[in-house]
Amino acid sequence: MASTAAPAPHPIAAPPSTRARPLALARWLELVAGLVVLIVLVGGITRLTESGLSITEWKVVSGILPPLNEAAWQAEFAKYQATAEFRYEAGPAGMDLAAFKFIFFWEWFHRILGRVIGLAFLVPLVVFALRRAIPAGYGWRLAALFALICGQGALGWFMVSSGVGASELTDVSHFRLAAHLLTALFLLGGLIWTARDLRRLAADAAARPAVPTPAGLLIAAVLVVQLLLGAFVAGLNAGHAAYDWPLMNGRLVPEIDWSRGVLWTLANDPFLLQFLHRWWAWVAVAALVWLARRVRRHDRFSSIAVHSAFGTMVLLGIATVMSGVSLWIAAAHQLVGALTVAATARALHADALVRAQRQ
Repeated sequence: MASTAAPAPHPIAAPPSTRARPLALARWLELVAGLVVLIVLVGGITRLTESGLSITEWKVVSGILPPLNEAAWQAEFAKYQATAEFRYEAGPAGMDLAAFKFIFFWEWFHRILGRVIGLAFLVPLVVFALRRAIPAGYGWRLAALFALICGQGALGWFMVSSGVGASELTDVSHFRLAAHLLTALFLLGGLIWTARDLRRLAADAAARPAVPTPAGLLIAAVLVVQLLLGAFVAGLNAGHAAYDWPLMNGRLVPEIDWSRGVLWTLANDPFLLQFLHRWWAWVAVAALVWLARRVRRHDRFSSIAVHSAFGTMVLLGIATVMSGVSLWIAAAHQLVGALTVAATARALHADALVRAQRQ
C-alpha cells in the first residue's frame, strides 16, 4: 500500500531583513574612520614639510610604486626641479636627492593611504551588498560616503594641480586645500554618524536614524568655521605670522593691510587669519562645552571625549605658535583636530537621540 504521508515542506528562506548585519557594518565604518584620521595626520605632515608638490603627476595605478632605482629617482627629481616650488624651497643652498626623497615619501604615503581608504571602503561594501547584509535605507548613505571618498581623490589632484606647473605660485591654493581638508572631515563625521545609527539598529531593529537638532547644526557650523580658518592658516603658512601668545608680535590686534578690500583680506591676509583662528577658537570652545553638557547625563563618554579633544587641541594650538610651528607639534594639532571632529559627531548624534526621546 502506497504511503500517504505528506511530503516534507520546503525550507522557507529567511526574509532579506534578517540577513542584515548592522553591527558588522558599524565596526567596518569605524575602521575606515580610523584610516581617515590617519590620512588627515599624514596630510598635515605633507603640508608642513612642503611635500605636496614633490610628485608632479597623478598616476592612479602606476603611481602606487615609488621610484625603484637611482635613475628613476633622478627622473622624478628632475620633474620637481622644473617647478616654481623647487626654486622657492631649495633656496641658495639648493636641495639634494636625499632631501627630495624625504618630501617625496610623505606625498607618496598620503596618496597611498587615499587608495587604501578607497579599497577598504569599496571591497567590503560590495561584499556586504552581495550578501544583502546592508539594512534597508542605508544603501544610499553608504554610496554617498563612497562618493565622498572618490571626491577626496579628485580634490587632492585639483589641489596639487594649482601649484604644479605654475610659473609664480610656490604653494597649492589655500582655497583648494581647505576644500580638500573639510571634505575629509565631513567624511569622517558622516562615517561616525552612520556607524552610530547602525549600532542602534543592531540593538533595536525598530531604531530609526538620528536627525540633527537645530542646536546641533549651530554647534557644527561654529566648528566648521574654526576648521576653515585653520585650513586657511595652513595653506598660507600663516602660523609663521606671529610666534607669541596671547599677543601677536607684541600687539593684541595685529596690523592689518585692508588696502586690497575686505573680502580679499579676510580670505588671504596671514596676520588676520591667524588672529581669527586664535580667537574664534574660544567661540568653538563655548559651543563644544554646551554640546558636552547637553549629552553628559545620557552619554558620558561622548561628553568626556569632546572636552578632552578640544582641550588638547587648544593647548597644542598655542604650543604650535610658541614653538615657531614645530613640525610634530603642528601635526599633533591637526591630528587632534580630526579627533575633535569625530568626538563632536558622536556627541551630536547622542544629542539628536536625547531630543528625539523628549518629543
